[in-house]
Amino acid sequence: MSGARRATAFAPASVGNVAVGFDILGFAVETLGDRVSASRAAAPGVAIKAISGIAGELPIIAAQNTAGRAVEAMIEALSPGFGVELRIEKGIPLGSGLGGSAASAVAAVAAANALLDAPREKIELLKYAMQGEAVASGSLHVDNIAPSLFGGLVLTVGIDHPRVKQIPIPTGMRAVVVHPHLYLATKEARAVLNRKVDLADFVWQSANLAGFISGCYTNDLDMIRASFEDVIIEPQRQSLIPAFADVRGAAMAANALGCSISGAGPTIFAWALESDAARVRAAMRAAFAAKTIETDAWVIDMTAPGARVIDQAP
Repeated sequence: MSGARRATAFAPASVGNVAVGFDILGFAVETLGDRVSASRAAAPGVAIKAISGIAGELPIIAAQNTAGRAVEAMIEALSPGFGVELRIEKGIPLGSGLGGSAASAVAAVAAANALLDAPREKIELLKYAMQGEAVASGSLHVDNIAPSLFGGLVLTVGIDHPRVKQIPIPTGMRAVVVHPHLYLATKEARAVLNRKVDLADFVWQSANLAGFISGCYTNDLDMIRASFEDVIIEPQRQSLIPAFADVRGAAMAANALGCSISGAGPTIFAWALESDAARVRAAMRAAFAAKTIETDAWVIDMTAPGARVIDQAP
């Protein structure tokens, strides 16, 4: 059976790192997302025909665009016998720390996959989307791509041969996501990071990651609270986000289990029980407002699905 002639896919935003899982842990944020339409074309290669939504200035050349490069990687690997035209609708603010570049890449490969005579599994699409994400961040990492593609809270191990594991969300848990109206480029946020880690910090962070995941599997909120601390990345990046310490302190005072930077920032997220989530959100927004920083904020269910095709034409 031949694939579709045209398809449109949606990919949700995401929170990367989740404090303790730098470059390997992330969860989907269904409230926001990108849409990409892909169409078969007679001309070879990938052509971006339009970029709309809250796009800002994005490159129209496919090799320089996360969505375009992801589909290029797919075509190079699969040689489907046709080219692809893309139309990108951005719903995630640029430089927000909410996985906007990843969502575009994921939505693009999900839409292009529907055009294939033999569509590929998601784990293969992950590899193509990684090539697109690298255009924006300068490195191959999957903490935003994997949750945007698979949904939920996701741990990804490996780059050349990635293994994806969805981690259970504790009962009644919600994420509070607060996006200040600021811009922070991923490359800038990665540039401040030291390339060497103290042994004691490595052990501490490893214990926190293990404790956090263990707590998720066993519904042990005390273990999650005790482990929800990034001792390596957050201390290096927090100075890039005005009012970070105040916002984090406000979240914890409102009974959040943990609070940290979403991806590269400047968005900040917290985990809280559903009964506390509205209060945590209000406290975090108030801390930003005290520094005259406007915000958008959401309380989300982290069990949301990942990318999917929402429209197609045979």
